[in-house]
Order: sequence, then structure tokens, then C-alpha cells
Amino acid sequence: MNKTFSFLLSIGISTSMFFAQTTNVEGSKYQFKKVVHLDATPVQSQGQTGTCWSFSGTSFFESEIQRLGAKTPVVLSEMYVVRKAYELKAEKFIRMDGKINFSEGGAFHDVPLVIEKFGIVPYEVYTGLNGTEKYNHGEMFNQLYFIMTDIVSRLGSPEGITDDWKRKFNSMLDMGIGKDIQTFEYNGTRYTPESYAASLGLDMKNYVSLTSFTNHPMYSQCMLEIPDNWAWGTSYNVSMDDLVEVTIAALKNGYTIAWGADVSENGFSFKNGLAIVPADPSMIEVQGKDDKRFNDAGADRKSNAFLEPMKEMAITPDLRQKGYDNKTTTDDHGMHIVGLYTDQNGTRYFLVKNSWGTSNLPKGYLYVSENYVKYKTINIYLHKDGIPANVKNKIKW
Repeated sequence: MNKTFSFLLSIGISTSMFFAQTTNVEGSKYQFKKVVHLDATPVQSQGQTGTCWSFSGTSFFESEIQRLGAKTPVVLSEMYVVRKAYELKAEKFIRMDGKINFSEGGAFHDVPLVIEKFGIVPYEVYTGLNGTEKYNHGEMFNQLYFIMTDIVSRLGSPEGITDDWKRKFNSMLDMGIGKDIQTFEYNGTRYTPESYAASLGLDMKNYVSLTSFTNHPMYSQCMLEIPDNWAWGTSYNVSMDDLVEVTIAALKNGYTIAWGADVSENGFSFKNGLAIVPADPSMIEVQGKDDKRFNDAGADRKSNAFLEPMKEMAITPDLRQKGYDNKTTTDDHGMHIVGLYTDQNGTRYFLVKNSWGTSNLPKGYLYVSENYVKYKTINIYLHKDGIPANVKNKIKW
């Protein structure tokens, strides 16, 4: 843990107290005014991995722990969750004869799935760096994928599948992330991952996913149809306007939100600290390419739209659905919504904590316009008490 990160946690100060940036990039005319800014732990970097779902999901639960009254911030081990999720993914991949996705990606509900089944540990106890300075799972994942595809290529053999694959699989996780942990001492107390999870006061049954797509009945439970939903987690399908209303109301009532979205759009620029939907998309010049796993700041995007407020595209449910149907809206990235701001014209923006480090002007955050959230949200994940009554009453629980 770096010294600044450790210091912030040791004195129990939320990073929201230090967030004073009111514009998005040097030279910008955007002026953002805080409506609400909730507690969050310091920004981290997922490095060269496709594990944004774990970084954003654990960040969300860290804020929940603070909301529930923790006297000092708690930072959870993203990589413990990643390791245990790989174990579950592998078992399911084999049971499905290799006919489901096996990748670095995941979904928010993977975090509570791991916590309920295995527990959780603090970041300090299990960093997952395993002797390196930055996360890079490229070679490890290639080896894991080879193990999995080799197994399914031999399905139907007379001897069947032996447990030898688990030894090889876990050995690769040991080398890439770190040996599994059974017990540990933290702040003078001996824990197992299960007992530590129990000490946090979280009830995973209180958390739900909401989405908004017209190919499913409104206000009913549906399957989140994205490749990384390997665990087949479900969401409640609500209207586009209700999805945004829930996000705003939850923030105003003290609840942060995990946010899954398409970030491949030209209007999404971490380097410029902004995500928008310009009425004229051609005004944005793109230089370079985004990483295929969306684990860094990506291509350079240049436009006056990042320097002063401009007219945005009007977003309708039909337009939103069209993007989902024609695959221009894809499940790219998980982030953490911790605040609500307005610009000088009264346009609402959500303050989003990312997991690409702190190299931009808002130090790892970015401002995301309400229209971008309407257009490119895959799902949100939050405590069910953060849903206002007028929406909650519509949902068929």
C-alpha cells in the first residue's frame, strides 16, 4: 500500500473531503458545482487486467461499509475476489462443456457471490501484486484459458475429467495473484475470510441490479444479457427515466452506486475527465486506440466539447435500445458513482470514480453527463433501500 493511501485510511478521512476539482481538464470552461458527494476510498488502478468489475464492486462495498457507520475506511482485496471468481468460472465452464464465456471480465454480482461463498479479506492482507508493482494478468490468463480449453477438448474421453486440472489451475493463480489465504491477523484479531466478511456488517441480500431494455418486460426480473454475466445474475428492468431517477435519488439519500457502462464512445474521455453525448459526434477527433479490455485511459480524444458545454443528443428509450440491439452499446467497464454535480447551465453530471489510476485532472474521477448515463448504462447496482418508493412500488419483486 502506498504511503498516501495508507495515511488516508489510518486517519479515517474520506477522500471526498479532498475532492476540490471543479473542472475537468486544464483550459476547460466547464464549472461544476457539488450537489452531493459521498464517501469513497482512494482511487486505485486495475493495471493491465480486465478486472474493473472487482475494483468498482469492492469500491462500492467499501462506501457501503462507511455508510453503515464504520469509524475508519476499509479497503477490501479486489484480487482475492478475482482469484475466487476464477475458481467458480472454471467449474461452470467445464459443467457447460465450454459453451459459456471464460474471460477476465465479470459483473457486480460476482463480488457478493464470492463474499457469500468464500468471505473477503482486507487489501493489506492480500494485495494480489505477488511481488510486482502493477497488475498484469496477460500471461496468467493465457495459461488459465489454455487449461480450460484443453479440458473441454477432451470431454467424452473414457476416463472422464480428473481433479488434476484443479491443481494446475490453482498453481497458476498462485503464481499470478498469490497463494490462497485461509487465516490471517488484522488489527490484532485472527480471522478467516468468512469471519472477516461477517465482521463488516454487510447483508448481500440487500443489494440489487437494475437495468433498462425494452426487449424484456418492464419492472420484472430479467437476465443481464452480456458475455461477462457468466454467473447468470439477474436484474430488475425499469424504464430509462426511472433508472436515472433511482441514481439521483439514491445519491441524495446517501447511497453510492456501482455503474456498468459502454465506454467505447468517442464522448467518453478519461483523460479529459468527462463523458458526454455531443449532438454532433463528428466534432470529436480520436487519435490512437482504446485497449481491448478498457483498462487504461485509452485513445486521445480532442474536441471543444471537452472544453466548454455544448448541446447534447436527446436520448430516448428507442435510441438506447437501438444501441443495445445493434451492439454499438456494449458492456465495457464497471465504475463507481459517488456524487452528483451541475455545470454552469444547470446540466446534471454524475461524479464517477474509475480504476485507471489518478493521471487526469480530477485525480481518477470523471464527470459523466445525465444523457450519457441514459444512453450507455448497462446496469446499476445498489442497496435496495436507495430505490425511491415510487419506483420500488412498480417493481415485481
